[in-house]
Amino acid sequence: MAHITKVDVSNESWNETNAGLIAVGVFQDKSFTTMASNINDSNDGVLSKAIEMGDVKGKNGESNLFYIDGQRIQLLGLGKKEELNPDTMRLAAGRASRLAIDKKIDHIAIECPSNENEICQALAEGLVLGSYQFLDYKTKEKNAFELKSATVLGSDKNEISKGAMIGNAVCFARDLGNHPGNVTTPSKLAASAKDIADEGGMDLTVFEREEFTEMGMGGLAGVAQGTDEPPKFIILEYMKGGDKKPKVLVGKGLTFDSGGISIKPAGRMDEMKYDMCGSAVVLGVFKALALLKPELNVVGIIPSTENLNGAKAYKPGDILKAYNGKTIEVLNTDAEGRLILADGLSYASKHYDPEYILDFATLTGAMVVTLGHIATGVMGTDDNLIDKVLKASKATGEKVWELPLWEEFCKQIQSSIADVKNQGSPPQAGTIVAGAFLKEFVKKGIPWAHFDIAGTAWGGKPSSVDPKGSATGWGVRLVLDMMDV
Repeated sequence: MAHITKVDVSNESWNETNAGLIAVGVFQDKSFTTMASNINDSNDGVLSKAIEMGDVKGKNGESNLFYIDGQRIQLLGLGKKEELNPDTMRLAAGRASRLAIDKKIDHIAIECPSNENEICQALAEGLVLGSYQFLDYKTKEKNAFELKSATVLGSDKNEISKGAMIGNAVCFARDLGNHPGNVTTPSKLAASAKDIADEGGMDLTVFEREEFTEMGMGGLAGVAQGTDEPPKFIILEYMKGGDKKPKVLVGKGLTFDSGGISIKPAGRMDEMKYDMCGSAVVLGVFKALALLKPELNVVGIIPSTENLNGAKAYKPGDILKAYNGKTIEVLNTDAEGRLILADGLSYASKHYDPEYILDFATLTGAMVVTLGHIATGVMGTDDNLIDKVLKASKATGEKVWELPLWEEFCKQIQSSIADVKNQGSPPQAGTIVAGAFLKEFVKKGIPWAHFDIAGTAWGGKPSSVDPKGSATGWGVRLVLDMMDV
């Protein structure tokens, strides 16, 4: 666990703390935050002189390091004062953690420039996310320096603790994604769900291959035919919200994807360890629920397997029957995520009366072509639910873009020999057609939204809170905001 796990608070002044780095702020109008102003006034205007010389402009993303009275002072640019928002604060705090790691400083202190709850929470999130490194397989000591602790000065807000817990949940999701496929197996996902259930007082059910096959989950059973690794159908239930309808989250748990008989090219196939990042979103959210203990009812469903091309692997042309009874013509065994999600969505529709269903999946390469690594594609059946998604996206800085689910797209997955087929009309609208396929397995009347996180789960441009070459844990913060945790 190479990240800080909590964030302390203190009423110490800047010259009383024993932190190896003290981070304060300056705005674009050249005004300082309270603690930065105190430092400047106590030290002959040293920060103001840097502004006068043009080296400090206060722009969002800026960072300057000063050595004052035997202490390192990091002056963070916060942009326009009237536009200070949680995302600005989150990224600024992440820069403080990153600088500390770069300078091999194990304890940092940072000033919170606002009493707004959202700003305080985002600051703590940024400290934790910025401290994240995936070092589990590093054996050289010189490459393994970790930030040990962080303190927020001048704030006693409960949101600091909340933000740190949310940051930890995101890092938990990142770890699951970053482990290789021989470590993060379906059994590992089930064991992680067990740990979360024990921690949060939740109910856990895990169906094994023989059980879910007999239950009629032909999509998951079909994809799992080619692997000896035991597949799992995992259900977590957090029921602490009285008689409220549960919110249901479904995550694709494809722990390694070779493409099956429709095999992928060898180049970058190693990245297919990330094909389970949809399940990491679900488990990350449940990790946060275990820590924060809100009064909610939430169900998490994870169909999980590998997709390999063994002697028993399913084939193009096969017909599978999903849990809701619909038959599926398989045209491409590399379009497997939608097959296992079909059973997950069908199960959620049959056994729960949900407020809504959200599903998360690294589903289509077309998503990366459409929105790159910048935003997640979202589509669904309920305008109010989509509005809630868009609002949470804006609040958390996790970008989404709505794609249409028009009838013309839905017709593309109709099969001539089965109810539906798992491929549309390549190369047209691959992401949307995949969403249209999933829609067939959500009971009518249930609000539902599908998130294709193929471009955002990993591989994007690194930032102060998203490390290079790592799973991002994208979506955990957005879902928690949607649920008003």
